[in-house]
Amino acid sequence: MNKQSYRILIADDEPLYRNTTAELLREEGYECVCVEDANDAIDVLSEHSFDLILSDLNMPGNLKLELLKEGRTKYSHIPMVVVTGAPSIPSAIESVRLGIADYLLKPVKFEELLSAIERAIRHPIAKIVETDTPPSPVELRKHFPEIIGESAAMLELLDIVDRVAASNTNVLITGESGTGKEVIAQAIHNHSPRAKNAFQVIDCTAIPESLFESVLFGHVKGSFTGAIKNQMGLLRHCDGGTAFFDELGELPAASQAKLLRAVQEQTFTPVGESKPVQVDTRFVCATNRDLQSEVDAGRFRQDLFYRLAVIHIELAPLRERGDDILLLADFFLERLRPKDSPLTGFSVETLDCFRRYRWPGNIRELRNVIERTITLARGTEIEVSDLPPQMQSAEEDRVDLSLLSEISRDEALDNADRAYLNVVLKKHNGVIASAARQAGLSRQGLNKLLKRHGIEADDFR
Repeated sequence: MNKQSYRILIADDEPLYRNTTAELLREEGYECVCVEDANDAIDVLSEHSFDLILSDLNMPGNLKLELLKEGRTKYSHIPMVVVTGAPSIPSAIESVRLGIADYLLKPVKFEELLSAIERAIRHPIAKIVETDTPPSPVELRKHFPEIIGESAAMLELLDIVDRVAASNTNVLITGESGTGKEVIAQAIHNHSPRAKNAFQVIDCTAIPESLFESVLFGHVKGSFTGAIKNQMGLLRHCDGGTAFFDELGELPAASQAKLLRAVQEQTFTPVGESKPVQVDTRFVCATNRDLQSEVDAGRFRQDLFYRLAVIHIELAPLRERGDDILLLADFFLERLRPKDSPLTGFSVETLDCFRRYRWPGNIRELRNVIERTITLARGTEIEVSDLPPQMQSAEEDRVDLSLLSEISRDEALDNADRAYLNVVLKKHNGVIASAARQAGLSRQGLNKLLKRHGIEADDFR
């Protein structure tokens, strides 16, 4: 890329950052013009041509994103990279909706900024088409048929997914296990300009730390014991597409450091190679951990967190989605039952049970419940008696605990014990060892209690 022919407009009200950035870019061969507020930037754009706009967010004249809106409306052919020291979800989403090329957080390393600029110039993205009114709930549901739900939480989610899909911005999806994070990641990819290229799922729990570089970046024959042939890494497979890192919070510290450079600079070096490989990849990541807490505790790199969480989407647990539970139950029943099945639906009592149950395993648990009951149901409707023991127990608990004066102490203690086990297993995602430690029991002791109460730890994973 001949940098001598590219002109960059830098708009930032911090003199030191503005002048230092301009000087470094000039040393790289770019021509730079600097202004200190959005009004000056708009004036300069009307008089001169530029190949890229590098803009701060929080500066005079841009408190309502005036430069972004003007720049993307009148000069949509000019890619824009945003750099801000005060990030927020609303500003990030609006910036993405307007069609910016990248959204970076100060302090940003110059190598990362340079990579973002080169990428934006090489692969400019189209401005998102403006409309007088946002899409209606009906339009959003039609646009994303793979996402089931009509609750307020899901409609808000669909609106965010609709806005971010067309951009290249990295996305972090968080939420409890089983809430559908991979479905949302796939929807973002499918409705993006990258849809024709690969969506590569990378399970961070399945890659041994010692093989992380080889699996992710690839290796050449003979580079280590067992490398019997050249191997292309997973990031090469999704060049031009999307890399979905599932369970990101489980990534060891050493692997986090190796991933950071690939995310920042879109380059990596295969094991045994000396020449770096350049890719154009969007990173969408998911975790059920609170990554900000992990950063605060020193277990997750802050710089990697900020680079991957430009847009942060939090998925609501199923218990907070109202009658979406019933929509999903109908969806899974229709999808999973055999063609010759006599089942036509659910009894009223079963639907009431679905509404009241806490669903610690979320959508994954609901799917498993439907699949199980399709096999076991005897009539044309799924009854409460067809449901797993823990759900029937939850129904019994609801009735019995409201009538404590009419049951024995032993029964009341059994109900409380069952409720406690459900809560502890949910907290520890069904991991017996962790749940047993909290309960002050041995693993064998906890397993005995679970068997006694008909509770399956797998339903909480």
